[in-house]
Amino acid sequence: MLFDTYILVDWSAATTPKIGRDSIWICRLGPSGETVANPPTRHAARALLAEMLAQAAADGERVVAGFDFPFGYPVGFAARLGLGGTPWRAVWDEIARLVEDRADNRNNRFLVAAQLNERVSHAAFPFWGRPVRLDHAFLGPKHHRRHEAEGLHEKRLIDNWMIGAQPCWKLIGAGSVGGQVLTGLPVVRALRDDPRWAAQARVWPFETGLGLGPEARIVFAEVWPSWWKPCAKLGPPKDRAQVRTVARIFAAADRAGVLAAWFSPDIGDADPRRVIDEEAWTLGVIA
Repeated sequence: MLFDTYILVDWSAATTPKIGRDSIWICRLGPSGETVANPPTRHAARALLAEMLAQAAADGERVVAGFDFPFGYPVGFAARLGLGGTPWRAVWDEIARLVEDRADNRNNRFLVAAQLNERVSHAAFPFWGRPVRLDHAFLGPKHHRRHEAEGLHEKRLIDNWMIGAQPCWKLIGAGSVGGQVLTGLPVVRALRDDPRWAAQARVWPFETGLGLGPEARIVFAEVWPSWWKPCAKLGPPKDRAQVRTVARIFAAADRAGVLAAWFSPDIGDADPRRVIDEEAWTLGVIA
């Protein structure tokens, strides 16, 4: 088997502490059994995940940690922001620099999106969606329909493969994931760079390519729990059932010897550098 421990995270961009439905749920499935947690804040979730990873590293376990939000933006975003270096990492570093996320869940994700819009287009593009109370010249309440004209894709390659996947630019409304990306990437970045295990941690596929080598002992990947039907008896709520279901699916796939293939998906005739350098891929989504 590839892994000893499987961690699945259902993220939330809530602006106040929250538990239950539409909040953060974490499932850890490992040699000692299953742990399910519902931390009320992102700060609490980050601390709990760090504890889980520290214990796994101390025990010599190999871990895959899946987070239910995109790890990248459509190709060209870093360049439009004027960022140098490896595109995915430059975007992660810039978002971590800009996002302020307090211990009580208050955060500035909408203002960050507006600032990024101003830098990309000096207009309300590419991000959209904001609370009614927020009026901002560089962030509109509805879809701007400007992607074709502006030359920046609405969706990543993988988002076009998955029916129902929402654009990372969408910050509010049904199925929106943009807020989770802005608040989640800084947490994954901090966990990946933790000096206690940074030397053996990798972000798939950005740091591994479309595969997985033995040096990756702690692997971070994006997942989309809605790709699978949750087992209702593992809830309620649905979020709890989803993380528990997907953790079990990953473990079962590993036992069956097929999980390794998920790290080397067939992307057709697409340029692999688009996936590896900028957009990422969703673990478990194969042709």
